[in-house]
Amino acid sequence: MDSSGVIKQFLGDESFPIEWESDEEKELFWFFDDLHCPQPLSPMYFDIGGWWLTCDHMFRRFGTPFAVDWVAKNVNGYLYTAAIPPDPDVRVDAMEYGYRYVPRVPKDDPNYAAEMGAYLNAVLPVYGEHFADWWEKRLVPEMKRNFAYLEEKIDNWQDISLMEWATILEDAIDIHDRHWKIHWMLNFAQLSATLNLEATVREVRGEVDQDLLGRLQNSAKDRNWDSIEALWRMKEEIVADEELSAIFARETGVDVMAALQASERGRRFIEERLRPYQREFGWHAVWSHEFIFPTRFEQPEPILEVIKGYIETDYDYPSRVEELRRDIEEASRQLLEGLEGEDLEKVRRANEINLKMAPLTPDHHFYIDQGTNAHLRVVLICIGRKLVEAGYLDEPDDVIYLRYNELRRFMADPENFTFTTQKVVIVPRSGSSTCSWVGTPSTGQAPRGGRMTLPQTWQRSPRIFRWAMPRRKREVAWPAVYVYSSRAGVRMLRTGSRSRRRSGRTSPLMPRPPRRRRRARSRRCR
Repeated sequence: MDSSGVIKQFLGDESFPIEWESDEEKELFWFFDDLHCPQPLSPMYFDIGGWWLTCDHMFRRFGTPFAVDWVAKNVNGYLYTAAIPPDPDVRVDAMEYGYRYVPRVPKDDPNYAAEMGAYLNAVLPVYGEHFADWWEKRLVPEMKRNFAYLEEKIDNWQDISLMEWATILEDAIDIHDRHWKIHWMLNFAQLSATLNLEATVREVRGEVDQDLLGRLQNSAKDRNWDSIEALWRMKEEIVADEELSAIFARETGVDVMAALQASERGRRFIEERLRPYQREFGWHAVWSHEFIFPTRFEQPEPILEVIKGYIETDYDYPSRVEELRRDIEEASRQLLEGLEGEDLEKVRRANEINLKMAPLTPDHHFYIDQGTNAHLRVVLICIGRKLVEAGYLDEPDDVIYLRYNELRRFMADPENFTFTTQKVVIVPRSGSSTCSWVGTPSTGQAPRGGRMTLPQTWQRSPRIFRWAMPRRKREVAWPAVYVYSSRAGVRMLRTGSRSRRRSGRTSPLMPRPPRRRRRARSRRCR
């Protein structure tokens, strides 16, 4: 790998030790992903859930000259990722799905980086022009079919055998792979539409009003607004009903849910309003990428908290969305103001494409970042439920603290499976934060035009996780689970103790599975 142009290097120290697999790994620029995964990584997510797993497809499809793959590294429990430059000499081992993986680089093509950009520049406008139609007519129907298949299985989880769930998990992983490939196509298409509008305005006017262009990236009709409208309609029904108003005056979403379940009117609200909302809009969690956090489909209390907020603020969806729609129209008028003839048509056409793409930002979050990962999580939870039902686990989400191949071996032979891998115990240092980057940033790895701007916060005090290995497979220390507080009621486990702190909430769509008496010889884990 070309080491010229090294800007800085940090390979760890006593306060933030880093285990490097090779010298080649040290030469990459690894940065902390606080956008997608600011929280500690679960073992299962790191194996099968990562956004980086399909980046090689993205770079190959678009012919990017600045990178050909993207790899991930677990550094002290946090996610760090690095782009792989299109250098035929790069040899860096990585991991995907629990297997060693060598990132793809051009073979016998030393001119790839210098010459492939012409293809990217030529093909990108086609995506910008047509992708909105592909999305609506072909890709969204495909994703909806995939979700319908998984949800039919989830609804009937009790009737499906454990090893059939093993096949459904593979289907869910394949769906995750496909949807994230769509995600990256959309990202590049969106980039193309935005850059084309900016370039066209600059060509015609000589300067660009960035605030104006920012207003034109908004959308007044998308799946996010659909969700908000559904919440607002529930709020309107509640304020018009004396009994429901009294129920929603309770302090927390947990209190509201209990009161709804205790009232005939409340149960009807759950059946007619809450359950349909969970089914359509509940496929996301507080941190949507990770598998650790329960989805709104599983736990409705966060939905009720939002509705309470709408009631307390008298939120008015129609006026808010109309205000935004008028602002987009006004920004479009200002964009074209004073233009005539060919210049007018060029800018108008570029903005037309841009506005068609604008809803796809919230929509792809709905279907992919949130929806796809949430469906994969709930498939894992269904497997956990089967293992709880059989007496091998205490809680369904224990499966998320296993590695992918650990889970498969456990499902195949739970009586004789021995847990051998390390489990994470989080020990955050009070008032500290992670390092923003590690490794070796250099101009040769710069993803955009050879320029690299280092984060200004890289010298912050590091935060690490300590790793603990259970001494015996029956020890209560497995799984050694993340220990931190959460307003969402995330459970707390401590090694050497059976104590658990949970919210105790269950969803009307995902009831707690029945517990069976454990067999005396069961190699269960707590």
